[in-house]
Amino acid sequence: MSSSDHSVEDLTNARLAAIVDSSFDAIISKDLNSIIRTWNGAAERLFGYAAEEAVGRSILMLIPDGLQVEEEEIIRRIRAGERVATFETTRRRKDGSLVPVSLTVSPIRDPDGTIVGASKIARDISETKANERRIRLLMREVNHRVKNQFAVILSMVRETVKRTIDPREVEARVRDRIMALSRTHDLLVNSDWTGADLSVLIAEHLAPFGHDDRITIRGPIVTLKPNAVQHLGMALHELATNAAKYGALTGESGSLSVTWSIEDGMFRMVWEEKTPVAEVAEADAERRGGFGTVVLKRVTPQSMNGLATLDLLPGLLRWSLGAPASAIGDDPDDACRPLPPKPADRPLPSQPTRR
Repeated sequence: MSSSDHSVEDLTNARLAAIVDSSFDAIISKDLNSIIRTWNGAAERLFGYAAEEAVGRSILMLIPDGLQVEEEEIIRRIRAGERVATFETTRRRKDGSLVPVSLTVSPIRDPDGTIVGASKIARDISETKANERRIRLLMREVNHRVKNQFAVILSMVRETVKRTIDPREVEARVRDRIMALSRTHDLLVNSDWTGADLSVLIAEHLAPFGHDDRITIRGPIVTLKPNAVQHLGMALHELATNAAKYGALTGESGSLSVTWSIEDGMFRMVWEEKTPVAEVAEADAERRGGFGTVVLKRVTPQSMNGLATLDLLPGLLRWSLGAPASAIGDDPDDACRPLPPKPADRPLPSQPTRR
């Protein structure tokens, strides 16, 4: 072989060595007795052993006791000249911790073509496995919540049909209620289903009806649990819709206030409408006996282990809800902060985009 041939071979080997050394994957070679012969930087980072600690030792030091049969099968296939396709398994680090890896193993041949060992590429798949677990958990959660939504919608349809005769009115009311559920659902999706701010939830359900100048909301910052978001959202939709049809948002001078507080571990919320008696629509029976009343007096409070009252007098509607703060916010000591000494009325946040 000429000196130029040696130079080309040396340059090729140097390039290969540089590629192996700079690889993000652990690349290890071993002989047919499973003794480690080479060990790159990524192998050191993955398994914790420096090259001088690993080279010359058996590859079995990386394999948990219950999985060492894998090495026997790998060596058998390598001796037969087979490449071991990528598979997932578990290996042991220097500190004893286990790490999920994907492995690919190929035969190493000498210049005469004789198999003398194996090259192993190991990739850390811890993050991939963690993502898979999160996805499985998310899918179970989505399945659970979808079933809950189906149950709510079925109940909504059943109760609406029970209390409404006109098919067109049934369709309109069911559609409006499903759209209200959709608005609430969007708030939860935007927060990765961690909850929603109470004032934002109120604004979302009042936004379609306008009259911001006649609406006041007041209370501490409260981050609601997902369950509270869904059920309070249902109640707020019924209240807001009725206010636009029969109450404070129909005439020219009605007013609407929504206030809440956290005291002694209890959450209290009051929705109050005031309307001059002359402007009150003659629809008290509808307001007292419809599906909305079921939501306000039973469904919403019971979902949060609370109680509610609905008072309807000439020129006044008041819905009061009381529930344990622990059923409202994830952390009552943090998410439900106490009211400031002199809380000021604040206008509704800017209207969300209507969907």
